[in-house]
Amino acid sequence: MNRLILASHNEHKLRELRVLCGLPDDMLLPASAVPGAPDPEEDADTFVGNALVKARALRDASGEWALADDSGLEVDALGGAPGVHSARYAGVHGEDGANNALLLRNLAALGPKASRACHFSCALALVSPDGREFVALGQCPGTLLHEGRGTNGFGYDPLFLPDGWDRTFAELPSEAKCTFSHRARAAERMRPLIAALRGLRAE
Repeated sequence: MNRLILASHNEHKLRELRVLCGLPDDMLLPASAVPGAPDPEEDADTFVGNALVKARALRDASGEWALADDSGLEVDALGGAPGVHSARYAGVHGEDGANNALLLRNLAALGPKASRACHFSCALALVSPDGREFVALGQCPGTLLHEGRGTNGFGYDPLFLPDGWDRTFAELPSEAKCTFSHRARAAERMRPLIAALRGLRAE
């Protein structure tokens, strides 16, 4: 493995995964490094399925190793919703305010005694040009607040209070969040595999 292409144009996610997976800047590259990089429909019903959809599409377009992640928030009382629909829960992809408002309304409709237990989930998928596929999973449990706090992060971060912390994901500095987040835990499981494929000893 000489380099990996990340199925994302998000610079923040790119920098984060370089650190979490122990990869130098010139080894993990954004999807923009592939001319005409695909943007496949994420129509699977699991995080693993969507991560594989993205990784396979980029691998097929580039002929190189590809890495993709899919993640979201799952609320126990809502049967795991918003789940794989987290980014477009209110109907439009990336409308954080609308997504948060709908989530709070749906949970409030269950009554004041409804459990607010929830967790973020992440699936990392790594696929090779010769068809090999590897998946790593990570979760971060917490509680959904009644109103948002903090301005760091994105998505449901202002509403998510991780277990053992008195600050939401949006109140924590990125450096702290990246030590225990769902993506960090998935990457922790993927990192030794990537190191082995590069012929290195995992740190």
